[in-house]
Amino acid sequence: MNIAHLLLGAAQEFRDIAALARGDTVHLGYRDLWRRVSVMSTHLTVRFGLTRGDRVAFAMTNCVESIEVMYAIWHAGLCAVPMNAKLHAREFAFILENSGARLCFVTPDLAATIAEAAKEAPALKEIVDVTTRAYGFMAVGDPSTIADCEPTDTAWLFYTSGTTGRPKGAMLSHRNLLAMTLNYYADVDRPPAGASMVHAAPISHGSGLWNFPMVARGVTQVFPESGHYDVAETVGLMNRWPDCSIFLAPTMVKRLIEHASAADLKPGALRLISYGGAPMYVSDLKRALDRLGSVLCQLYGQGESPMTITHLSREMHAARQHPRWEARLASAGLADTCVEVRVVDEQGRKVPVGEVGEIVVKGDTVMSGYWNNPEATAKSLRDGWLWTGDVGAFDEDGFLTLKDRSKDMIISGGSNIYPREIEDVLNLHPAVAECSVVGRPHPEWGEEVVAFVVSRPGSKVTPAELDRLCLDNIARFKRPKDYRFIDALPKNNYGKILKTELRTKL
Repeated sequence: MNIAHLLLGAAQEFRDIAALARGDTVHLGYRDLWRRVSVMSTHLTVRFGLTRGDRVAFAMTNCVESIEVMYAIWHAGLCAVPMNAKLHAREFAFILENSGARLCFVTPDLAATIAEAAKEAPALKEIVDVTTRAYGFMAVGDPSTIADCEPTDTAWLFYTSGTTGRPKGAMLSHRNLLAMTLNYYADVDRPPAGASMVHAAPISHGSGLWNFPMVARGVTQVFPESGHYDVAETVGLMNRWPDCSIFLAPTMVKRLIEHASAADLKPGALRLISYGGAPMYVSDLKRALDRLGSVLCQLYGQGESPMTITHLSREMHAARQHPRWEARLASAGLADTCVEVRVVDEQGRKVPVGEVGEIVVKGDTVMSGYWNNPEATAKSLRDGWLWTGDVGAFDEDGFLTLKDRSKDMIISGGSNIYPREIEDVLNLHPAVAECSVVGRPHPEWGEEVVAFVVSRPGSKVTPAELDRLCLDNIARFKRPKDYRFIDALPKNNYGKILKTELRTKL
């Protein structure tokens, strides 16, 4: 089993459909993309001397070449190591050294940074800039036969964001990626051939993982010429390439619905927004549904079980007449088709409906372990179950509501307080742009609640107003004891709020 067979099948079935586009312009059709990939594969094994299982990294601003590189890696039986283009040189150096990558592809904006990082990665033999003649030459030659791989061979080495220390490399196999792909059709969507996907979010993360179901269905993958998320540019591309799917982090969805250009979306331009990676507050969801219509699908997953733990479908988002509609919007939805999901206590025993515990998951999407890290693997994988570190509870209908990461839970006076519940309430205030809640040590109660608040430009909000909002919506003991007003919340390169950094400001 080789995940690159998805591209081979697409080249046979959708040969003349545009596979890749740069901005408004077609780059390659599926037949031509397959040929280029198979020729590049020859260069990887012959010119660079790589052998089955070798790691090949890439640090690239979103571009059409990223898809060429990935499929050439898999075609040759190698392992892709995607790196977020926004990482620091020290983070690049760690991943390159830890993975033992022998080759790294870059876009020119990152060439100097990777060259510096490579000094700490002795296994790395060469860096290839995808805008140079050295890369162009990789399209010259004879195609090679696709490599035979075992389903368990590692295809994608995904490094976690590392908010609490060194990132860990989650080993995702060809089987994991295929199971994730099939689950997309079961629980998310089945786009038709000739539809589109715009890659506005990093190709090294969720948007890149969605390339597989798009390739298998003959969808045109579109890369903004800017290489990043610009709302006006993205809207223009959706109009140019209609029936468009897109993966966005919740903050990106919020930017879209608050931007004037959202009004320029033509009927039929936007097919689906799948969102995930961080909480999406109910107030923002309602505004997005009002502005964009029933085009939203939530995904809850982790790098260790990519994009596949639970989902909240378009139909569930749209079911406004359901008596528990708002509660369902606040949830992460139902367990995905390809996995089993439980909420358990510290001993791994299932807890009753409504009771909070740690979320664990089992299935063909779950990683085989962490690269060269048996201690972390043993902690996260137990008896075939992935212990996510997330805390949540199932309701009687099987909807999973995430409370928080277990490490973010606040215990005050013996009571568990989940920051997200408070954040949901604070976000109801029209002057609040963003907020994050953490616990502060307290000599009597153990911890007390502190809220960091970012106000909307030109707006002001007082602690008294926020206090009243909380008292009207949640129990008094959950109310923040202190409000800190700041210009921006600290975030990592995937847009997740760094609560560890907020705690240093207490």
